Amino acid sequence: MDSSLVIKPQSKTADLRERISMDGPWEFCFEDQADWRTAMVPNPWQAEFADLRRASGVAIYSREFVIPNAWLSSEIIVRFGAVSYFAEVSINGHPVGTHEGGYLPFEFIIPIKHLTQKNRIEVKVTLPDGDSRRFPDFPFSEIPHGKQSWYGPLGGIWQSVYLESRSPHAILNGRIVATLHTGQVAVNVVFSSAPLSALLVAEIIDRDGQIVASTESIVSKVTCRLTMIVNDVMPWSPDNPNLYQVNLLLKVENTTVDAMSETFGFRTFQTLDGHFHLNGQAFYLRGALDQDYYPQGICTPPSVEFLEDQFRKAKALGINMLRCHIKVPDPRYYEVADRLGMLIWTEIPNVETFTKKSAQRLRETMEGILTRDSNHPSIVIWTLINEDWGIRLRESANHRQWLVDTFDWLKQADPTRLVVDNSPCAPNYHIKSDIDDYHYYRSIPERRGEWDQITREFSNGAEWSFSPYGETIRSGDEPKVNSEFGVWGLANPKFLRDKDGCDPWWFEGGELWSDGAGSLAGVENRFSNLYLDSVFGSFDAFVMAAQWYQFANLKYEIETMRAYPSIAGYVVTQLTDVHWEANGLMDMARNLRPFHQQFADINTDIVILPQLSRWAFWAGEQLDLNVKIATGGKILKEGAWLEWTVDGIKDQSKITATASFSVGDQCNVAIAIPMFKEPKMLDISFRLYSDEGSEIARNQVSVAVHPKANRFNIKVASDIPELRKWVTAMGYEVTSEKSADVLITRNLDAVRVEAIDKGQKVLLLAESGEGSLRSDPPPREPPHELIFDSVPGIPSQPYFSFPGYYLHDRNNTVWRGDWIANFSWLNRNGIFSNLPGGPLLDLTFENIIPRYVISGFRPWEFNGRIHAGIVAGWVHKPAATIIEKNLGAGKLTATTFRLTEGEPCHDPTASVLLSSLLQLASG
Repeated sequence: MDSSLVIKPQSKTADLRERISMDGPWEFCFEDQADWRTAMVPNPWQAEFADLRRASGVAIYSREFVIPNAWLSSEIIVRFGAVSYFAEVSINGHPVGTHEGGYLPFEFIIPIKHLTQKNRIEVKVTLPDGDSRRFPDFPFSEIPHGKQSWYGPLGGIWQSVYLESRSPHAILNGRIVATLHTGQVAVNVVFSSAPLSALLVAEIIDRDGQIVASTESIVSKVTCRLTMIVNDVMPWSPDNPNLYQVNLLLKVENTTVDAMSETFGFRTFQTLDGHFHLNGQAFYLRGALDQDYYPQGICTPPSVEFLEDQFRKAKALGINMLRCHIKVPDPRYYEVADRLGMLIWTEIPNVETFTKKSAQRLRETMEGILTRDSNHPSIVIWTLINEDWGIRLRESANHRQWLVDTFDWLKQADPTRLVVDNSPCAPNYHIKSDIDDYHYYRSIPERRGEWDQITREFSNGAEWSFSPYGETIRSGDEPKVNSEFGVWGLANPKFLRDKDGCDPWWFEGGELWSDGAGSLAGVENRFSNLYLDSVFGSFDAFVMAAQWYQFANLKYEIETMRAYPSIAGYVVTQLTDVHWEANGLMDMARNLRPFHQQFADINTDIVILPQLSRWAFWAGEQLDLNVKIATGGKILKEGAWLEWTVDGIKDQSKITATASFSVGDQCNVAIAIPMFKEPKMLDISFRLYSDEGSEIARNQVSVAVHPKANRFNIKVASDIPELRKWVTAMGYEVTSEKSADVLITRNLDAVRVEAIDKGQKVLLLAESGEGSLRSDPPPREPPHELIFDSVPGIPSQPYFSFPGYYLHDRNNTVWRGDWIANFSWLNRNGIFSNLPGGPLLDLTFENIIPRYVISGFRPWEFNGRIHAGIVAGWVHKPAATIIEKNLGAGKLTATTFRLTEGEPCHDPTASVLLSSLLQLASG
């Protein structure tokens, strides 16, 4: 860009200041390298250069510029939107100032004496790393950095730069407090220096461009306060983002010497009786975590248009608030939120180590945020600390006191917004907070019981969300919010690659997370090497299945929370994927997930809540379910009615909900399941209509239906009485081992292996983790495979790893399934095709989900030998849950599915899967 191009600020009144944009190409040199290269500003150097993706250190930016002669009679400044982290600025070799802090704007006056016809600006930028000896003044652990510790460092000039010509008595800031119920607007103005008997004129412009209030005041100090009254106020809200503009004009001897414009809105955001109220109306918080990361620029948005598109997509998903996660975004982020109508929950970027100096930096960062961003009506919540980052609440009374003191300071500094002290997850907590929020992740169906229990405890006012120490200050009025939950889907890499098919550089960023399961690079190769195309059909189909699995998780979790009137909102993790982290409602490029519309159906104020106790049925059974209506603070008029469709058959009932934030009266629905002859997934669709017949809400549940005749003509033996009882109840003939087609057992020892070798066919139920395969085999020396060993808790018995496979408890491993998803699959293309749905497991399997997995396989074994298994994250850590292995004349079939925990034949999925396994084992 031509450095001599003079531009006007985009404002109706601030046209006295001329600006020269300094965005565009700069000369760049990193760490005293001999070669200079070209860097585009604004942009972090990690996004600019492949060799600097993870680089911290010192860089020099330099470029020439020309000052118009007309500017030489005014004050000239250079202003930076944000530079990370420490900036030293010089003009023509003369230092003009330094600034510490990576997220907020700063400016320096350029002395006229330092300027020539052609000028050069140089910015030395220091981004510290973990070596505190190299950077003793600001070690990385003690500076506000937020998610840079996760996704990589952010260094350089990452927001816009410009030169400006202005009056020596310039208006620096106009902080606005707009009071909704009175229409009063107070403007606190700060000047760069004290004007001499100047007149400050203020006017307020409404959205139609009309002046609705004005005033003026004589000023002679560096600060001034003005008040005005606006009649017939139009409140700001997501549905009606009404904005006003304050124009400030500074006049000396009837000549306007400076001007500034600020936009604002009238709105209130408060808590009452444990719920939120926006502008005095009940408000249910439907949020999404937003890391504010972008495909090319890391934290630098590509354009206002990109932000507008993102915010519109978020609103179409039913999102009414974004939790901008532990960072300070580009100011355009808030400008778009104001204009399009999106509430924002903003968090201070946290440190890693709490010291006196880091505490000071946190306070200074929050003060800078208030100075820059306090006029945005979209911002309604501040968070001081996320998940105890940088402090030690459990161990340090001093840290707990600092948190309370800082909470009180911020509430006094900005009484118009809510404040969260520490947004917690186990085992940390709140001490004093306007909101009782908490983070917890559990995947469905693997950990449905845990999800239900935690949600129930949280809704009932769990003690664990606040400190157990005596300094806790809890009013009881704090709204309860699950402020982080969700599970991974997967993005399709082909939509993220460039036009030449090359991977984005951030594909390789997750290799150190969750035992490597976060690494995206090479995912298609791993999928192919494990022969998963035989299960899913194609990689594209696998990604689609993973995304619908994500939706099923979010749907169940949202519906569970909405059933509790005491829970006032939630925040989904997250709005978009971030680099390798694939739990977004959109991918990194803002491509939508396939469940976009379905998510909006449940992520809204009024939601139909079908509640089932199980998701698998026999044909001919009666399906009993409860249906509730959550109103999200809205009033549902009497006469609303509910209609449901079961396989094309309609029925009707009436249901009403009348109170704010209520969950309506329960409606009991009984559905007679037809006598289907083939297994199928049965869809039950619900529609809620107003008394006038217009659709208010919709939802759907799916259950598995099995015909009762599912056994095969197989003779079964067992060495365990309980298993003989099971197969007898299922209709199988139980006989001796000699005449049986299959032996079903929980034990595998040397004698049994020898019998298999001689021709026996065995179905091993390794569901309990005992008496079968060990996960911690004792050391052995070749060629000995058989070692007699005492297993803890089990009588002394032979130990045998068959054949080199091992059993693992999923708990506390990558296979547990919470934040990074486990994708548990069953190959239903062959013998297991009588289990409808899939290939990924859903709630119809929730009673039999394996607690153990089997490892030790080679990739080729997934081609026909492994019938069910698990991959973690981006197709890592493959393990099996159903295997078969020939040995000599016989065969072993083994599974870790929990098939015999309940009563025989009670769970159709367990019964049908066991029958299929017996068929597989019999050959």
